[in-house]
Amino acid sequence: MKCVKVPLKQLNDTRIKLMENGLMNMEYKIKADKDYGYIPVDDDIDDYEIVDIDLEPMKKVPHNFSEILKDELTPDEIENLRTSFDTIGDVVILEIPEDLQDKKQIIGDAALKFTKRKAIYMKKSAIKGTTRVRDLEFLSGIDDSVTIHKEHGARLKLDIREVYFSPRLATERKRVMESVKDGEKILDMFCGIGPFPIVIAKNRNVDITAVDINESAIYYLNENIRLNKLKGNIQTCCGDIGKVSKSFKTKFDRIIMNLPGLAYTFLDVAVDLIEDGGIINYYEFSDSYEQGIKRLEVACGKVGKEVEIINTRKVKSTSPGEWHVAIDARIKK
Repeated sequence: MKCVKVPLKQLNDTRIKLMENGLMNMEYKIKADKDYGYIPVDDDIDDYEIVDIDLEPMKKVPHNFSEILKDELTPDEIENLRTSFDTIGDVVILEIPEDLQDKKQIIGDAALKFTKRKAIYMKKSAIKGTTRVRDLEFLSGIDDSVTIHKEHGARLKLDIREVYFSPRLATERKRVMESVKDGEKILDMFCGIGPFPIVIAKNRNVDITAVDINESAIYYLNENIRLNKLKGNIQTCCGDIGKVSKSFKTKFDRIIMNLPGLAYTFLDVAVDLIEDGGIINYYEFSDSYEQGIKRLEVACGKVGKEVEIINTRKVKSTSPGEWHVAIDARIKK
């Protein structure tokens, strides 16, 4: 069986990455020895060492909840059903198309059976408002929307009805954390429940100022500070970053701007607060990097600063032709 061979300490992160990209063969169990792990794949993959290893087949269970639905939905209905979903702690959030709303209960029960989580919810609206929440409808299990999500050794408590959180940004948060150095002063302008601050402060001795306009988000961030053993310090602040920033008496070595729909409207604030040579981790929705880079250059140009692009990457697809993009920029006088 073709396998990706990785050191044991990289096994889980590699497994998650391969699964996210649909490259892992789910028919066989992962194998590990003293030093290495072996993850089954169907084809050779660039940048990975591929070896042939005998693996134990997985027990025959449904690979997705659409298999459970094969006797309840027609093939066309199953084809139209998005079989991916967000798992946050022990709750699951589904997206069910309009023409399958009359079968939402059947779909919810199938998802509960497949995922074995405590609760299944369905999206009822897009993310909206300044607090970045969406309407949800309970479908199956126990109607308890408070959960604890585990990510890179951190515990993140939240109420999915009251705050926004995306488990699909776990790899991005780890990447940013790994680029942070001890001693940095960091501002997270739109922190939510604190996944960036918590993951960073758990692994780095830093001082983080975390701001969000959603009172519930700050409540759960304070809970998460208590839940986790942190190397760094996090100071929380509830309010509009455009207003509360006026009271800051320090500048920052790094500013995280993960509000991809509106972050560009706060670039002037970020450029004013960044230390000379500091880094802005900037995010937006776009079909390319050019728009974001131009926005950074314009904001810096207004105050005689320059932009050095360190890195660009596509974090995840949001719609056909559009991405959640990340731009890492060093800002200099």
